[in-house]
Amino acid sequence: MSLGADSLAEMIDHIGRLVECESPSDDLDAVARSADVVAQLGSQLLGTEPERLVVEGRTHLRWRFGDAPRVLVLGHHDTVWPIGSLVDHPFEVRDGILRGPGCFDMKAGLVMALHALAALDDLDGVSLLITGDEEPGSDTSRVIIEQEARLCIAALVLEAAGPGGALKTRRKGVSRYDLTVRGRAAHAGLDPERGVNASIELAHQILAVAELADSAAGTTVTPSLVEAGSSVNTVPAEARLAVDVRTTSAAEQFRIDRAMRALAPVLERAHLEVAGGANRPPLEETASADLFRLADGLAREMGMGPLTCVAVGGASDGNFTAGVGTPTLDGLGAVGGGAHADDEHVLVSELLGRTRLLAALMSRLLIHGTSWVATNAAR
Repeated sequence: MSLGADSLAEMIDHIGRLVECESPSDDLDAVARSADVVAQLGSQLLGTEPERLVVEGRTHLRWRFGDAPRVLVLGHHDTVWPIGSLVDHPFEVRDGILRGPGCFDMKAGLVMALHALAALDDLDGVSLLITGDEEPGSDTSRVIIEQEARLCIAALVLEAAGPGGALKTRRKGVSRYDLTVRGRAAHAGLDPERGVNASIELAHQILAVAELADSAAGTTVTPSLVEAGSSVNTVPAEARLAVDVRTTSAAEQFRIDRAMRALAPVLERAHLEVAGGANRPPLEETASADLFRLADGLAREMGMGPLTCVAVGGASDGNFTAGVGTPTLDGLGAVGGGAHADDEHVLVSELLGRTRLLAALMSRLLIHGTSWVATNAAR
């Protein structure tokens, strides 16, 4: 299969089929239906059925070609959009803009991956993994992703591109914590002094947690969800806080973890419990640098370059592949914008060229194997 101009109409049709099969992460039946559509398209384009990896009721798909995976192509088919979103956000293409829930993040990227693979003469060494739980944190797919990445010399992630089509060469690591404060209940009118006010203790802890941020290091620590008390006339016996942490380095992620676990109560007789920890390690620039140079060189050869790159605060499954030491290049998917928002969209004019670049990148990696770094360095 070639990637000629006539391929674009087919790609748009395939994106539409995926978008119109809604797949919110928290609906296992919907995710299973979406996996069926992805499997059908993949089987049609690649000539073989995928493995269905069902973990805790959640469906992931994997195609392996040849005896030993060398290049991992990674994406996800779940979205943040609830069932019924198509009513107000129908799939459509108008004035060169493709719209629909999940089109940018990241169903267009899946179609690009399938068509790029279908355009290769030899798929030996490719592993295509499409997961169904990326949006909520990849709890059931993380082990699969890391195991697959350890077998490969490179991971190519089909998450949407950054502004202006930039590839994503750095992603912050993510940590999540749940802080529980335990105090003592008492009647707020009769004997409040007998109580230990968990809300007041939580206020102290919110300030302490916020102080852990370091803007110079790119570390954000955000107290987010708060819950406290049982009734208006009762001294709160319990309070809870959720904390979102983003760091650019593993060292910062470790610093924050130690500090969170070292939090101490301010009020006498109050008690703290800290749960959670690192969810995704950072994707650091060192993991992407050589692959970006390779992609940029290919883009220049194809008359598409130079490419640009960007560091982003959001995480992806590329954080996991980089975390196990596999060179990783992210943001190879659709060019557009509005992920998770009402204006989510894809630029149709960029679909074919970026798919051709992806195919060229995979081909170069498969041909040169472990020598691809030296090959690129000599360019």
